Amino acid sequence: MAGSKTRLTEIENQLGQPGAWDNPDKLTPVLKEKSRLEADVSLWEGLLKAKTDLEEWLEMAGEDQSSDVLDSLNEQISLLSSTLEDTEIALLLGQPHDKADAILEIHPGAGGTESQDWAEMLMRMYRRFADSHGFDVEVLDYLQADEAGIKSVTLLLKGTNVFGLLKGESGIHRLIRISPFDSSGRRHTSFASVGVYPDLGQDITIEIKPDELRIDVFRASGPGGQSVNTTDSAVRITHLPSGIVVQSQNEKSQLRNKETALKILKARLYELELQKIEEEKRSQYANKEAIAWGSQIRTYTLQPYRLVKDHRTNTEIGNVDAVLDGDLDTLLRNYLLHFHA
Repeated sequence: MAGSKTRLTEIENQLGQPGAWDNPDKLTPVLKEKSRLEADVSLWEGLLKAKTDLEEWLEMAGEDQSSDVLDSLNEQISLLSSTLEDTEIALLLGQPHDKADAILEIHPGAGGTESQDWAEMLMRMYRRFADSHGFDVEVLDYLQADEAGIKSVTLLLKGTNVFGLLKGESGIHRLIRISPFDSSGRRHTSFASVGVYPDLGQDITIEIKPDELRIDVFRASGPGGQSVNTTDSAVRITHLPSGIVVQSQNEKSQLRNKETALKILKARLYELELQKIEEEKRSQYANKEAIAWGSQIRTYTLQPYRLVKDHRTNTEIGNVDAVLDGDLDTLLRNYLLHFHA
């Protein structure tokens, strides 16, 4: 913590220099670092305070074992336990780009309306998670389905450690339930894919050659107004070497949509490079079966019983409604522990 405090002091001195605020754009990375350091210092100071307070209550309980003192002692134990978990998460988020914002994509699998509705449920789940943690959410691209649900959505989640927390969500999510779209009341299995990529802004060094891109413009679909649906403002970009396709149609300006699509493409290409490096590392100590096992990362069962199971960590949660309402902390923490193990 001493190093973080020292660096924080250096930044504060830098920001206090004459002319330091003349070019706000150059200060953006500095201010982000300042925010992260303040969070780190606050976390450690909170942990030390919780420890000191618990020691004082333990000493008091040794002399006075009344119900009031013991109740306060139990509250302090719970507070220290919660603070330790927060500190543990902070220590686990030490990988490159864990502190970055996150670009999150959701695509329904085969199955038409069923999967499209499931994709929308996942979008709601992640937005609720973001709201509960104070993260900002920006819709980069949204394509509504014809009957119910969504055909695709791309979100930008902004906040400290967003990518680090959500990076384990990439993969196939499976839902088992009685279909609300089946008049016979049969049980259906639906799939949707989630992709999470770090938004590194101008820090991404991926080189994209113009001749490697195919850029198509088309008329935006779905709700819009104010020229969104009446001009060819939507942009779809295909990266020919990788086959990655991205699109943006939320902005009224074709130029803005192109900028957004390129931003998403750069993040996906960067994540692709990170995956290649990770696979090379894994191949040195893991067998092929372990590497290939389970692109399907999680199953959400609503019928015939209620259970959320993460297939990588074997975490099981019976309160499915809470998970679908954005309570992902246990699942995310256990994945981070599994990832580091």
